[in-house]
Amino acid sequence: MTRTVPERSSVSVTDPTRSTAPPAAASSHEDGAAVRSQTPRRRRRFGTPRTWVRGGGLTSLLFLLPMLLIFGAFSWYPIVRTVIMSLQHTNLVQPATWVGLDNFRTVLNDPLFPIALKNTGYFALLALIFGYPIPLAAAVLMSEARRFRGIYSALAYLPVVIPPVVAVLLWKTFYDASPQGVFNSILGWVHLGPYPWLQSQSWAMPSLVMESTWANAGGTIIIYLAALTGVNRELYEAAAVDGAGLWHKVWHITMPQLRGVLLVTLILQIIGTAQVFLEPFLFTSGGPTNSTMTIMLLIYNYAFGNSLGGDYGAATALSLMLAGFLALLSLVYLRVTRSWST
Repeated sequence: MTRTVPERSSVSVTDPTRSTAPPAAASSHEDGAAVRSQTPRRRRRFGTPRTWVRGGGLTSLLFLLPMLLIFGAFSWYPIVRTVIMSLQHTNLVQPATWVGLDNFRTVLNDPLFPIALKNTGYFALLALIFGYPIPLAAAVLMSEARRFRGIYSALAYLPVVIPPVVAVLLWKTFYDASPQGVFNSILGWVHLGPYPWLQSQSWAMPSLVMESTWANAGGTIIIYLAALTGVNRELYEAAAVDGAGLWHKVWHITMPQLRGVLLVTLILQIIGTAQVFLEPFLFTSGGPTNSTMTIMLLIYNYAFGNSLGGDYGAATALSLMLAGFLALLSLVYLRVTRSWST
């Protein structure tokens, strides 16, 4: 007969005097910060020349040396030489004489300086009014095209490929003031003209702006086309569902999305128009009656206007004044538009 032994059930006895609290937590963030603040920071030790060479410093310097030599010879040295020449009276033929700030006084007292300053500002204003919105409008229209978009882009960039001197000489024939001129003949079909174009004080500067816009708009169009590819197409589709037209899409979608690019191209165009030289030099040589005399053309006349040797001191002085103005303008522009570009 088998005897059955009852199983003993395990009963857990809880001691009411024992604490059931969990283990202590880790130190708080503030305590850790206090400990770290009390720990002294190790100072960075500068290695010896031997460790610098072993760390690859000499190899990096050898790779940078060609670039440093090129920049030093073709960028930094001309800048230093320009500053020195602006304080001298020299024509690069006779020995230079130190004149201090007299070259700057000569430029400021030149009666052509305010005329060149006004004409440069007038050119920049016209270029911004006509040359700034036209590339954007062309890029938007080309991006909306369903077919032949590549052909349109190539045609828009074609004027940039043409050599600038060739383009100016070509447009000079278009600006023929006679009734048989190209532009006057076209306008004559609608009973307009003939116009004097380059022979008139009032028409000369707008004529230069027209050619400059045609020659330089292609590069800006390509930039805008590349920027438009980053705009979310769903925004245009949603606007189209809401019944928005092309103008509303451009104003409420395209312009805000391209804000950073537009600000960059604006300052670049201002800098470029302030340094206009080729068009007034080849079209009119500053005429008629100095109506197209610009700052860069005045600098050229200072340096090379006299066959016996120009006044390079005055030319470099005016160059430094222009460079300083553009640098200050760019600095103020970037600080003002810093919050707008985001």
